[in-house]
Amino acid sequence: MAVDFDQKLARIIDCTVLKAEAASDDVDRACQGARKYHFATVCVNPGYVPLTAKLLRGSGVKVCAVVGFPRGANTSTVKALVARQALLNGAAEIDLVINREALKSGESELVDKEVQMVRKVTAGHVLKMILETCLLTREEKIKACEIAINREVNFITTSTGVSKDGATSDDIKLIRKVVGIEMGVKASGGIETAEQAYILLEAGATRIGTNRAVEIVSGDKKR
Repeated sequence: MAVDFDQKLARIIDCTVLKAEAASDDVDRACQGARKYHFATVCVNPGYVPLTAKLLRGSGVKVCAVVGFPRGANTSTVKALVARQALLNGAAEIDLVINREALKSGESELVDKEVQMVRKVTAGHVLKMILETCLLTREEKIKACEIAINREVNFITTSTGVSKDGATSDDIKLIRKVVGIEMGVKASGGIETAEQAYILLEAGATRIGTNRAVEIVSGDKKR
């Protein structure tokens, strides 16, 4: 029997397992859902990359690892080392939380340096930059996008999903305007329905990050 689900949407979803209380059972359930619905990735903290890679082997679903999650406060060297180790352990994509404190302090060169370092170790793999748009000014968002363009990042990601707000259409439109049509834009944070996801896609997003992936594509509102 065919599985009744939104296949088009499923293939551009990063199914996230990033809550502080997440356990291996949560990773297992996410991977089962990812295999069933054919999500783009399952996104986990670096420590869960080996397990996730094992559970997804042969499925076509990729492993995504967050680096510097959720505050982006690690040093550039640590971020690069964690990214490299995650790739060695089976990750195919890296979601890098940028040093927002440096960006907000006007030290954008430090952000540029860390992105350069992580881009070097992730060459040949997908690299996404997480901005946490709700904490940034318009000018800071634009500056971060310019760094991403300069360092050939693959995606700009709006949010970690753990701050005061998540993805908005206005932020997606601004990011898309700055980065143009070639770079990916990932909407994440606070996305709980297919309707929300499609509004963000219409605004210019090309990837969706959510911990409600199965519910969104299956239309199951009881979970």
